[in-house]
Amino acid sequence: MLKKRIIPCLDIQNGRTVKGINFEGIRDAGDPIELAKRYVKEGADEIVFLDISATNDKRKTICSLVEKIASEITIPFTVGGGISSLEDAQAVIQAGADKISINSAAIRRPELIQEISNRFGKQCVVVAVDIKKINEDWIVFSNGGRLNTELRAIDWCKKISRLGGGEILLTSMNNDGTKAGFALEITDQIARIVSIPVIASGGAGSIEDFKLLFTQTKASAGLAASIFHYQEVELQALKNELKTFQIPIR
Repeated sequence: MLKKRIIPCLDIQNGRTVKGINFEGIRDAGDPIELAKRYVKEGADEIVFLDISATNDKRKTICSLVEKIASEITIPFTVGGGISSLEDAQAVIQAGADKISINSAAIRRPELIQEISNRFGKQCVVVAVDIKKINEDWIVFSNGGRLNTELRAIDWCKKISRLGGGEILLTSMNNDGTKAGFALEITDQIARIVSIPVIASGGAGSIEDFKLLFTQTKASAGLAASIFHYQEVELQALKNELKTFQIPIR
């Protein structure tokens, strides 16, 4: 069985790490490079950096920051935000990212998934999918959760898998920042339907939430932000506790 991964996520705005609730109410959470270095020491398996305002500001991810991160940390890291072409992806990977994350650009032009996968390999392509429950169905949102695409989450995730996406980063907007637990049912549905790993995001508030994620769904990884940033849950303590439940952890 593949070992489950624990992934801290750093949402970056104007060069700082920030955090909100339900994609709103953004507040400062510290320096991204210092946080990243701390997570390496604490045993994070990977780190995700998302430039959360790049798409809406119509600008590119800051490659200079990517270069600084690459020079400071020793574990795989994914970078997303404002990547809308093969050239953008190439610039971020050349700056030192191990994987790139695309979201709104992939919805606008799904062939981008295939293009990046063909050029850099499937393992480099993470497709972020932000979903919200509306009238008992889960719908995909783009542009940092601002735009309802009317795409059904299950249909879009199937398409991502077919087009060569390497992983799906699935964020429940309903759960995001609430610390009330992951959206287990839809996460498990999607993880069982697609043939690629699913990273669950949105709602982690305790060690128990990760335990439920890994025992009640087929998710390959759990991603969280504020509980790690503010040290409400320590990474190593989380890993040690999960091992006591015979959950395979790196």
